Amino acid sequence: QVQLVESGGGLVQAGGSLRLSCAASTSGRVFSSWVMGWFRQAPGKEREFVAQIRWGAGTTNYADSVKDRFTISRETAKNTVYLQMNNLKSEDTAVYYCAINRQGYSVQPNDYDYWGQGTQVTVSS
Repeated sequence: QVQLVESGGGLVQAGGSLRLSCAASTSGRVFSSWVMGWFRQAPGKEREFVAQIRWGAGTTNYADSVKDRFTISRETAKNTVYLQMNNLKSEDTAVYYCAINRQGYSVQPNDYDYWGQGTQVTVSS
């Protein structure tokens, strides 16, 4: 029903920036009540919440570790969500996933209904 495709990952030096994109392909539309989120998973660690945005209202929420460095946004006409990552640190290295929660805000991966394939972000130092 819904497919998510991430792009924009890569290798960057500490202090640099990257912008991730996630395009949602759906036969219908992204509903205003849905939430789009970003998660990340480093080797040997559990998947963790990064940021999320309510599709209709555009309200956002961030993990403490990325506040003031990362910005989540969406472009409704393209069914696309973005993650602007600035001042990257080595501890940001992970596979980044976008996901959709049809019910509302949640920081738990199990509450999300659709997932992309992930894109690798590597920060060197």
